[in-house]
Amino acid sequence: MNHRTRPATADDVPDLVRVAALTFPLACPPGADPAAVAEHVRTQLGADRFAAWASSPDHALLVVEDADRRTVGYALLARGPVDDPEVAALVGLGTRVELSKIYVDPAAQGTGAAGALMREALGVARERLGARDVWLGTNGENARAQAFYRKHGFATVGSRRYVVGGETHDDVVMVLAER
Repeated sequence: MNHRTRPATADDVPDLVRVAALTFPLACPPGADPAAVAEHVRTQLGADRFAAWASSPDHALLVVEDADRRTVGYALLARGPVDDPEVAALVGLGTRVELSKIYVDPAAQGTGAAGALMREALGVARERLGARDVWLGTNGENARAQAFYRKHGFATVGSRRYVVGGETHDDVVMVLAER
C-alpha cells in the first residue's frame, strides 16, 4: 500500500488525538487499569500536547497517511536531556533523541505504514534533530512492539519504570546506535 509520511501541522491535531486514543491503550499491559489508561490519554495525549509538539523545535511530530490521505499513525521524537536517572544510566547523559511515540491504527497494521513511519522518523532524528543514536521505552509485556523495534535495529539495553495514570509499569529501554 502507498503511504505518505510528513511533518504534522496544527491542522492534524484532531486526527492525532483520535489515533492516540485508539492506539495507546493497545500498547499497555493487559492488566493495566482502564481508568488509569484513560487518565493518561486524557492528560498526556490531548490536543494541547499535540499542538505544542507540532510547533516545538525540539520535537518532530510526524504523521503517516494511507492512500486516501487518512491519518493512520504518528510518531513523536523528542530532543533533550534525559530526566530519568535510570534511563540516563542506560543511554548516556547530555542531549539525546527519544522516539517517544510511534503508533499505527490497528486497521493499518501489516500494510507497511509502521515501517514507512519508522524510516521517516529515524531519518528526521538524524537529519533534523542531529541524533547519533535514538532511544525508546516500550512496555516490557509488548512483545510485538519489541520485535518491530528489533527489526529496525534497536537493541534492549535495560529497563525503567513508566507511570500511566498513576500506575507504574515496567518498560524495556532500547537503543538504535549510529550505523
